[in-house]
Amino acid sequence: MSASPLKIIFAGTPEFAAESLRALLSGPDDVIAVYTQPDRPAGRGHKLKPSPVKEVALEADIPVYQPLNFKEESDRADLAALDADLMVVAAYGLILPKAVLDTPKYGCINVHASILPRWRGAAPIHRALLAGDQQTGITIMQMDVGLDTGDMLAKAYTDILDSDTSASLDDRLAQQGGEILLTAIEQLKAGTLAPEVQDDTQANYAHKLTKEEGKIDWTDTAENIARKVRGLFPWPSAYTFMDEQNIRIHQASVAQQKSGEAAGTVIQSDKSGIFVASGDGVVCLEKLQLPGKKAMTAEQILNGNKNLFANQKTFA
Repeated sequence: MSASPLKIIFAGTPEFAAESLRALLSGPDDVIAVYTQPDRPAGRGHKLKPSPVKEVALEADIPVYQPLNFKEESDRADLAALDADLMVVAAYGLILPKAVLDTPKYGCINVHASILPRWRGAAPIHRALLAGDQQTGITIMQMDVGLDTGDMLAKAYTDILDSDTSASLDDRLAQQGGEILLTAIEQLKAGTLAPEVQDDTQANYAHKLTKEEGKIDWTDTAENIARKVRGLFPWPSAYTFMDEQNIRIHQASVAQQKSGEAAGTVIQSDKSGIFVASGDGVVCLEKLQLPGKKAMTAEQILNGNKNLFANQKTFA
């Protein structure tokens, strides 16, 4: 393949994808068009808000396409008319049909936020955290008609820290994704990539998140509860109930103490946190959000009402 600049179409939607687009714009190749999800209503006024990828594209004066899908012949014709060498996809949010995958000269490559074949699917960052994985990373993959099943072209690893939330890990992987993407494209142009077939027997699926799975089960282990808080922050957020009030938990940790109380019982509350019995120990709730309020530390909440989380109260 020639080492001359490629004509690239980029397809992506959230901030994770925007970081890959910024990387491409800093590189030697030409981003000739951007595809992203249609603008969505946001905020109290429900005004249409462009995706982070669209905002980057508009700032760079790149044409933006926002089809609902690629079922319409006109949308596929628009893509073909761009005559691109390569399409780069990162968290686009649409499944691309074979006709689209085959349109660019060198097909479509994907920036995926896991080390495949582990965590194929929609929520690889959250699922890695929830499962207690010690390591994850980025896989650059040649796309095919399966769900994240194509040959792996490049990988970059990162350790998952005990302090990581889905937000912090997303930020780190987004940066890493942009860097390895540029490296992979240079290797593609040089003809030095060595595609690696995925081992399907090692695959698992990163199911899409639901709000319902954020509910804390206090009979679970302290480690699993703290992991849920980190893995579901900032969305959909872990939550629990007290006196029929839905309380979101933004930050929590495993407390180094034991409790003989029933799971869900508040055993202590002070400026360092709200200490709650779990199935095997104690969880310290450090940052919470009460209904209609902004998120606050336990100390801030108790300063306003020191008896709000009195001992022996229970979460459900």
